[in-house]
Amino acid sequence: MEHRGLDAYGYFEREGSLGQVQDGFREVVAAARERTAEAYGRRLHSAYLYGSVPRGTALPGCSDLDLLLVLHRAPTDEDHDTAEVLARGIDEDFEQIDGVGVLLHDKDTVLSEEERFDLGWFLACLCTPLLGADLAEHLPRYRPDSLLARETNGDLATLLPTWRTRLREAVAPQEYRRLSRLFARRLVRTGFTLVMPRWGGWTSDLTESAEVFGAYYPERAAQMRAAAAVALDPVEDPAVPRGYVEDLGPWLADEYTARHGTKTRRGHPAGP
Repeated sequence: MEHRGLDAYGYFEREGSLGQVQDGFREVVAAARERTAEAYGRRLHSAYLYGSVPRGTALPGCSDLDLLLVLHRAPTDEDHDTAEVLARGIDEDFEQIDGVGVLLHDKDTVLSEEERFDLGWFLACLCTPLLGADLAEHLPRYRPDSLLARETNGDLATLLPTWRTRLREAVAPQEYRRLSRLFARRLVRTGFTLVMPRWGGWTSDLTESAEVFGAYYPERAAQMRAAAAVALDPVEDPAVPRGYVEDLGPWLADEYTARHGTKTRRGHPAGP
């Protein structure tokens, strides 16, 4: 029987591991570990990989490297500057990857009650330990229910105005390419978590996510499949991200709110 990313009791199985990292990406991971430790020293509580690299599905020259860094105290402006320098250096030194993303948080935020079903779930279920003590040991087990759907992606409506502003301000082809990738990824993941409780499982595969969504919303299936393709191979055509913020995005936000409600307001800004 297909387990769909869950164990025998219906809880998420943690995806990814250092053992799944492909040979071509091992030197990148080793450099990320060494440079992160050097950059943050005692300020760092723990570091994690997530995304295609620890899942063993990364494509040389196409996939990015994603890091979650957890500090002992709230990140300062200097800490964020350090993250930018760290990311740029790794990206420039390794042609296997196309970009480096660094999420920066502090231990108290990760373990807070308000982040229990968002950032906490993300670390416990989708992140692979790279450095330090694993905070997943202090977090609960998770199931693919409506509460998790609401708290992970129930904020799309609040993101859309920011997306529209960023799209209006974009002028260069590479900016449209970056936005098409960012918007498409978020829409596909949101489309999947919309139906996740009914499907009863988890996948991080964007193509599979779009197919699962399409089984419940056939009238939007083609749009979501196209978005999954753009998420993996972004485009420079401004009409693509414009369609996301004018059509698919607003529809998805309304449907999400109707089915799962709105994400609990945080004391910090929403995501990208």
